[in-house]
Amino acid sequence: MGGVGITLTPLKIGNKMKINNVYVAATAIAVSVAGVLAHAASESSEMVSDDVIAGHRAALASSTEGQGFGPQSPRDLGSLAGTNERLFEAAPDYTEMNLCNIHMHEGAEHKGGEFTKYAGNGDGMGYGTGFLYSGELSDSEKAGDISVGGGEHGDLVPGDTIEVHYVHSSAQVTPGPTLGACLSESIMNPQLRVETQVFVLVNDETALDFTKLTEIGVVNGKHQALNIPSDTGAPIQYAGSTTGPGYNEKGSPLQVSWSVRPQVAKVNINTVGDWFGNNVFDENHAHGVRNLVVNQALLSKIAE
Repeated sequence: MGGVGITLTPLKIGNKMKINNVYVAATAIAVSVAGVLAHAASESSEMVSDDVIAGHRAALASSTEGQGFGPQSPRDLGSLAGTNERLFEAAPDYTEMNLCNIHMHEGAEHKGGEFTKYAGNGDGMGYGTGFLYSGELSDSEKAGDISVGGGEHGDLVPGDTIEVHYVHSSAQVTPGPTLGACLSESIMNPQLRVETQVFVLVNDETALDFTKLTEIGVVNGKHQALNIPSDTGAPIQYAGSTTGPGYNEKGSPLQVSWSVRPQVAKVNINTVGDWFGNNVFDENHAHGVRNLVVNQALLSKIAE
């Protein structure tokens, strides 16, 4: 839940944004040495070193220390440990909330279940990294000169892994672009829940249809994604935050209840391309991923 498609873009007031009744400076903090190195690597399409990622994590620890940030995301779902003391009530079941946004990240942001293969450090800006489907695909599933969602950071091809975020809000809102669709003038601090499913893209017309997986409608007065997978394992639930590479070096101020399904589902890549061409969320590509958060002080404890 983050990146360009879910960047904090609610109410702008002068050069500031008001979130949860707290004003947050909209101007970016000074770019760290790690960020400069990462940008240079991105320009040359090289994978950054471990030192760059370590620099991101050091900057994140420094910028959040003593500031009262709540638990952060994404995380290793295989680890239950966490010492963050900021508590908040878990959001209701997603069926009792309004769907407000759907977007995807290239590479799973979370690690766990059937997505534990590290893609590498990437360009340091959130692309070419994350976690991949750790199972096996047939040659035919990976075959074909197919690409969708092309842009300045590349495209999606058969065999790629994506993490899809179905974002829900307790506010009276309708589905739309970015996190702004999840907030309203009436409620600036709604409860947020993200139902999460990791998919692997395959060249197979019999695989799942992404346009159906993202079909929306109204059920019992609530906007809903009608076909979120229900056969990919019991979701792992924990308290966290919004995500995206914009938070590699600073904390996210929003509190999110996460439900991450542990099993990967296969989706027909061509239907993802169809969705990019026509959706109410203005999504036309997969977003970058935030570094896995490993600082125990920034993680909640997952209930056993």
